[in-house]
Amino acid sequence: MFKGKKYQDSAKLVDRSKLYDANEALALVCQTSKAKFDETIELHIRLGVDSRHADQQVRGAIVLPHGTGKTVKTLVFAKGDKAEAARAAGADYVGDVDMVQKITTENWFDFDVVIASPDMMGVIGRLGKILGPKGLMPNPKAGTVTPDVAKAVKEAKAGKIEYRLDKTNIIHCPIGKASFGTEKLEENFNTLMGAVIKARPAAAKGQYVKSCVVASTMGPGVKINAAKLGG
Repeated sequence: MFKGKKYQDSAKLVDRSKLYDANEALALVCQTSKAKFDETIELHIRLGVDSRHADQQVRGAIVLPHGTGKTVKTLVFAKGDKAEAARAAGADYVGDVDMVQKITTENWFDFDVVIASPDMMGVIGRLGKILGPKGLMPNPKAGTVTPDVAKAVKEAKAGKIEYRLDKTNIIHCPIGKASFGTEKLEENFNTLMGAVIKARPAAAKGQYVKSCVVASTMGPGVKINAAKLGG
């Protein structure tokens, strides 16, 4: 695959055989982020678990201390007082059956996070096949199915991210923007890693954090020394 000159220049700064300390890796990622836009910094964590087994799932949500740098649009399924509370908390869209109809008939997806009060799950069930593959289906484990929809909206706006394993046992998560600088990125990194390590399933055997790579949207991956992360 052809890589542009900026990528090739950035790749020269990274020693592919080296495992970097987290702060060193994050500083390097900021240095290699050379696109004309503010690149997102992503963390990719490979875990020593098997996501095919229910007792080895790793999933949860965490509010990053400095957020993700992204403006998050929230869609809330709620009625009555809860709908009012969601609006007051700054939800971008609030509704119930009308929103289900809008998504199914208009193919409308102008939102990043879907939050629902528990009594709305029957209504949202119809959207499972549409929201599920996009990773947008509300879930109690992620705190997006909750009686306190206002709190969930505030957390989503503050930079709450969901982490979950993909089919290859890797977690992919944004931890901020290149403009954050090393210090803020490191605080976000430590918060996310701490949550993932704490979520270690009892059934997981051997080394839990197999590998850890950080990369900007357009830049090369930088390997972090997983042995120093615990787990």
